[in-house]
Parts: sequence; C-alpha cells; structure tokens
Amino acid sequence: MLDIETDDMRRRLEHGTAADVRLAIRDGRWRGTTHALARGYAQANLAIVPAGAALDFMRFCLRNPKPCPLLDVTDTGDPEFRQIAPGSDVRRDLSGYCVYRDGVLVDETDDISALWRDDLVAFAMGCSLSFDAVLQDNGLRVAHLAQPGGRIAVYTSGIDCVPAGPFRGPMVVSLRPIPQDEVDRVVEVTRRYPSVHGGPVHIGDPAAIGIHDTQAVDWGKPPVIGANDVPVFWGCGVTPQAVAMAAKLPLMITHKTGHMLLTDLKVKALDQ
Repeated sequence: MLDIETDDMRRRLEHGTAADVRLAIRDGRWRGTTHALARGYAQANLAIVPAGAALDFMRFCLRNPKPCPLLDVTDTGDPEFRQIAPGSDVRRDLSGYCVYRDGVLVDETDDISALWRDDLVAFAMGCSLSFDAVLQDNGLRVAHLAQPGGRIAVYTSGIDCVPAGPFRGPMVVSLRPIPQDEVDRVVEVTRRYPSVHGGPVHIGDPAAIGIHDTQAVDWGKPPVIGANDVPVFWGCGVTPQAVAMAAKLPLMITHKTGHMLLTDLKVKALDQ
C-alpha cells in the first residue's frame, strides 16, 4: 500500500469536514495519515471482529476505557457507523488497515471490501489525536505536529489491561513531550475528554511503565524530548492490535497506526 500525501491536499483537508476526509479517502485522493485533518472533529481507532467475539471485545473496551473508549459499534454485517458518522463505509473510509489472522499480521491495505462479511462487527474508539487541536487552542505545545509527518510516538507498555474472554495483553500508550511548566494545564485540559482517552495514564520516568528506550518506538516516530520536557503518556487505541495477536482470532481487522476514522463528532461537544 502506497501512502498518497501532498502538502496542498493536506492543507485543504486540515480545514475540511470529517465527511470531506472520508470521501477523499474513499475516492483514493488521500492515502496519508490523518494527523491534524478535519480540525475540530473527533478521530477514532478501529477494531473489527467476528460477531462471535464481539461481546467479549465490548467487555474488553468497557473494562479498559483509557486505551479503548467506545464511541460507536456497528450492527452485525453493517459497515456504517450510523451514530457517529452517518453515510460512512468502514470498508473504504480509512486510509490504512491492518489484517490479522490467527494473531499474525498478514496484510496492510487501504480497502477491506473484499474481506467484509455478514458476521463482522466494527468498533470505533476515541483517539487522543482528537484533542491536539484543543491543546493548541489553549496555547499549549503539541510537539509531534511540529515534526515532518506529524507522527506520534507509540509504545507497548508494561501496564496490563483487564482481560475479557480471549482479549488480554499490555496497554499501548502514546507519548507527548510536555514542557514542565505546561504539564498541569495539559492534564487539566485532557481530563475533560474521556471519550478520546482523557487524562494521562503516566507522567515522568518511562521505565516505570516498562519503556526503557523512548527512541525505540513500536509504532509512529521517535519523539524529540527537550531538556525541560516531561514525558507524558496516554492510553492508545493501538491497544487492540496488541491484543489481536494474543487473542489469535481467525480474523481481526484494525486501523493502521495514524490512519484513523474521521467522525462527525465535534471534539468540543465531548468536553465533560
């Protein structure tokens, strides 16, 4: 799968609606990441499982709301997220998917139409990329958006998720380097948005949660951590990719890291 991304298209989609982004992806006009696109709209992580595993996966999400805050669940066999993205097509509206079979990543693609079945159920879970614009609007730094490509650093942590059925494993976390004098404000702002991961799960020494080298990312790009920055970690919706390998389902499909579903939900409306 080839990422298609141009500066001109990115600028247009940054100021477009979520529906604009979904259509650009569906039409093949955008194959890049969704960082900073459709500013003000909530982005969502994706997991698709067979109906026989759907109840256990829902239990997993409800027991682990930090990495997997549920926004919507499709009806069995229905590819549309009717509550959060009317008119969406989960088979074609993400610019990147990961396909797991028996716990092994077997493919990355930009269209899962050929894999769709009448027994599949799709889950949308809030993504912390959604509150990046809120942080910026509050005058707070979002370091990864200043880097080429805007990719955030993502790691498998040593924090265990609460298991449900076959779904178990470590929490995946994202890292934002935060200037020391902004940490309290960042925590205050992000806590108001539990639907998109909410407040941090850890602040400070990465080794305390099993991350011994912040440059050795599992997904995304290594962070640039300044002398006065504090590593701050949030639960991440890549967690289902980690549990997919442990669950060893015959088929499980997730988003590709950084290639999210754009929803019609306005981030500010999620403020609690």
